[in-house]
Amino acid sequence: QVQLVESGGGSVQAGGLLRLSCAASGYTYTSYYTSYCMGWFRQAPGKEREGVGAIDGNGRTQYADSVKGRFTISKDNAKNTLYLQMNSLKPDDTAMYYCAAAWGGRSWYCGGFPNGAEFGYWGQGTQVTVSS
Repeated sequence: QVQLVESGGGSVQAGGLLRLSCAASGYTYTSYYTSYCMGWFRQAPGKEREGVGAIDGNGRTQYADSVKGRFTISKDNAKNTLYLQMNSLKPDDTAMYYCAAAWGGRSWYCGGFPNGAEFGYWGQGTQVTVSS
C-alpha cells in the first residue's frame, strides 16, 4: 500500500521560506520507470483545491502561475522523497498542502495536473500559515 507523509509545514512571516517534504513508502522511485507524476496541491478554507506544482518521472516540472518563480518542486529518488521549496511566501499561500501521486496513463508527462482527479494517492497534508 502506497503511503505519502508530508512534513515541514509551519508558520512564517510574509517573505519567509519553508521546505515541505513528502516521504513515500510502499513503492520506489526508480530511474527506469518514469510513468508517474508527483504533485503538490493546496487547499485554503472556503477555497477549491489548487494544483501547486508537479514533477514527472523524467524530472520535468509544472507550476501554478501563482507560485512560478517562488516555489521549486524536486525529488530525491534515493530517499523516495518529494520536496517543495517555497520562497517569498505570501499570506495568500496559507493553506493545507498535500502531496499526491499518479501512475500510468498521462502521468508520464503529468497530463492530469493541475487537476487532482488522476492522482490516486494522497498524503494527510501539512499546514502552512503565512502572516503579514
